[in-house]
This record gives sequence, structure tokens and C-alpha cells, in this order.
Amino acid sequence: MGIMWGMEIKKIHRASCHCKAVEFEVHLPNGLENPRRCNCSFCRMRGAIVAFATLDGIKILKGADKLTLYQFNTKTAKHYFCSVCGIYTHHQRRSNPNQYGFNIACLEGVNPYDLGEVPIMDGINHPADRKK
Repeated sequence: MGIMWGMEIKKIHRASCHCKAVEFEVHLPNGLENPRRCNCSFCRMRGAIVAFATLDGIKILKGADKLTLYQFNTKTAKHYFCSVCGIYTHHQRRSNPNQYGFNIACLEGVNPYDLGEVPIMDGINHPADRKK
């Protein structure tokens, strides 16, 4: 367990959507690593602050059947939402498909407004779109 930004971040932290139809655990051995926002067209509208976990670091405990998948553009990233309350829970990343990004606001006992200033990733100029 660790205290970050005055919040207790557990190594395995429970999380849920707003209506609790979807509940999940996030494995956070090093706490909240690299929390950030993204300025791509989708994330800008979604407004969530995300952190990252490995693909085996998120375990859906309840409501897998309530998750809705949304994909756009290259259809590489997989964005998941609760079909009942509409809250974004997590996504499989486009820039690193071996990781999930997850909505920090879904973590029990964590207030993303307590994080202070959060860096913004340049998703408009996504690394996968840059010519080599």
C-alpha cells in the first residue's frame, strides 16, 4: 500500500462504474503510475484522467455483460463503458496494446481532483500516426 497525493492507493484496488453494475480490481504494484489526460478527439470529450495497468492487471469481478465496447479511427484501441450508467471504465491502449488505461475516478476512495495538475498526452499527434 502507498499514500500518493494524500490518498491511499492499494496494490490491488477495487473499482466500479457509477451505478456499480460493473466492478473490477486493478493491480497497482507501484501505485498510480503516470496519471494523465489525453487531448485526442475522443479523450477530450470523455474527460477522464487515466493511469495504466498490464492486461492481466485488470480483473472484472461483476458486470462483464454490462460493458459496452467502442472503437473508432484505426479500431486498435478498445474503450469500455458501463451500458447502464455510461461511465468509461478502461481501455486497451492503441500506443501500447499490452496495457489497459483505466479511469482513476472509478477507484474506490480516490478523488481525481486531489491529484493536482495532471500532464496532458498529445493524442492529436499520436505516435502511431507519425511517419518514421
